[in-house]
Amino acid sequence: MKISIIGAGRVASHLARGLCNQHQIVQIMSPTLENAERVAQIAEAKAISHLDDLDNTIDVLFIAVSDQAIQSVVQALPVHMQHVLVIHTSGSTSIDVFGSLLTRVGVFYPLQSFSLEREVDWSTTPLLLEAAHQNDLALLKILAAALSARVYCYDSKQRLSLHLAAVFACNFTNYCYDAAAQLLDSAQVDFQLLYPLMLETATKATQHSPQQMQTGPAVRQDDNILSLHQQLLDQAQRPDLAVIYQLMSQAIIRRHHGDD
Repeated sequence: MKISIIGAGRVASHLARGLCNQHQIVQIMSPTLENAERVAQIAEAKAISHLDDLDNTIDVLFIAVSDQAIQSVVQALPVHMQHVLVIHTSGSTSIDVFGSLLTRVGVFYPLQSFSLEREVDWSTTPLLLEAAHQNDLALLKILAAALSARVYCYDSKQRLSLHLAAVFACNFTNYCYDAAAQLLDSAQVDFQLLYPLMLETATKATQHSPQQMQTGPAVRQDDNILSLHQQLLDQAQRPDLAVIYQLMSQAIIRRHHGDD
């Protein structure tokens, strides 16, 4: 297939690298030409900085920009792209964002955390697809199969729920890692000591019910330890982490003990 990508960030970069092995990446578009050129080099594509320069002979146009920018990009697409299948890559943005401006539309959402510093294992990355027409959905399945063995069809409401769950499982969890690192840095303790615990916790969560694997003072309702930890956070002058600790501990207690 002939593909162009609007965007030059993390998702666009990894898509270009992943798709160029089996498909032709024609253009990378970004308002900042230097950014477009950086991603275009990955896939031997042409870098452009204006939407009017998009090639209308392509099969699929990816919109891989921030969620808040998708609608403005859609509204600014030139008329000559009307017959092209246009898809966005957002987990939380509905397919309705395209409105009535385009007829061939869809969603291609990779459920993964993207960083420029790390390669992505596309073969294990779930790809969530949606399209306005069955023919285009079939096309997206072919495109997705070139990247991953885990391809699923979910509507916008289901995808939004999955994106919310991913925020808890990934973004909030990573912030907890950062909070742990901050606390240990202030105490001059090596954060790497937590690595085996972090890996074991993640492994258990993928092999068993996370609820059943819950450990710690909150699930044990160990009030002495809970109070001691709160005092330590107060002494460290971290009211932000003290609030998080209290809210999460209370949530764990309610989850496992109800109103007891």
